[in-house]
Amino acid sequence: MTKVGIIANPVSARDIRRIVSHAGNLPINDRANIVLRMLTGLMATGVEEVVIMPENGGIRTQLMRTIDRESRMGHLRFPRVSYLDMPVTCTSDDSAEAARQMHDQGVGAIVVLGGDGTNRVVVSRCGNTPIAGVSTGTNNAFPELREPTITGLAVGLAVTGQVPCDHAYSYNKRLEVRVNDQREIALVDVAVVSERFIGARAIWKTANFRDLFVTFGRPDGIGMSSIIGLLAPLDRQTPEGRRARLLPLETAKTRLVAPIAPGLIEEVGIGGVEKVLPDTVYLPSVSAGSFALDGERELTFSETCDVSIRLQTDAFRTVNVPDCMAYAARHGLLTRAASEALRTAHQTGRTT
Repeated sequence: MTKVGIIANPVSARDIRRIVSHAGNLPINDRANIVLRMLTGLMATGVEEVVIMPENGGIRTQLMRTIDRESRMGHLRFPRVSYLDMPVTCTSDDSAEAARQMHDQGVGAIVVLGGDGTNRVVVSRCGNTPIAGVSTGTNNAFPELREPTITGLAVGLAVTGQVPCDHAYSYNKRLEVRVNDQREIALVDVAVVSERFIGARAIWKTANFRDLFVTFGRPDGIGMSSIIGLLAPLDRQTPEGRRARLLPLETAKTRLVAPIAPGLIEEVGIGGVEKVLPDTVYLPSVSAGSFALDGERELTFSETCDVSIRLQTDAFRTVNVPDCMAYAARHGLLTRAASEALRTAHQTGRTT
């Protein structure tokens, strides 16, 4: 039996950047509809069961209401849906625990509805289980913008083995940050801030940024990684990273205008850009401060702390949606004979 996990964060895109930078916020109904569209793609490619993270935001209620209605009408458009047996804390711990349980259950892949932060939490707990991101967060540098129906089709083609692994999955880089015995990861960027507090977590003021480490940076990207994208672009595949040394505007000889959040464009002082090599230890340029991981402050450090930043390659897998769909087109995976198509239509209740 082929099973896929879905982690739909009901509170992604609700941090302070939504207030200070006019970032979007998807209503619960839209989030439920995204899951439904993914389910149709999974069903069409042979996925039999989907297990979903429970939450108290209302996604489950709307989702099951639609599935039950379609079932009563005889429309078999969705795989069998079940929910994990776990407590709901309404924190990021829910996504972490769900990822752990889904990995333990042996799901073929985990689809993640959220932004950079939600994907980071899932990757930290999902082991070698591939993920597929669907953008519903504030900053969406890591999850690519794409119609969820297509993501569902690609994930289904991958986990059912219709697309070979070398086309179905891609390996990704990540950054590991260590403060004494604490270890955290970032999928896109690590910002070093000279202030030693966590506060509202989400970062949007650049005045106290002193370093920026990234795994990739696109010229058309959003978030802190856009700084690298506009200075020294780097793709997701090249086995290296980038480091930008950031300076106060009054002392910087070079200034860059960058979109550090949706609707928020800031001027940043640039001291220089250098290559980051894999499995090499790097130190922050300040002796005390805090680390922001994928846009959110998570760790603080002082002069007495043992601190390091390290780039890891081939660290986790994602479903390669474009390659899956291209392979399906080349090999006719979604092409059926007329008799088979008619039989499928009868089974799903789409004939009159």
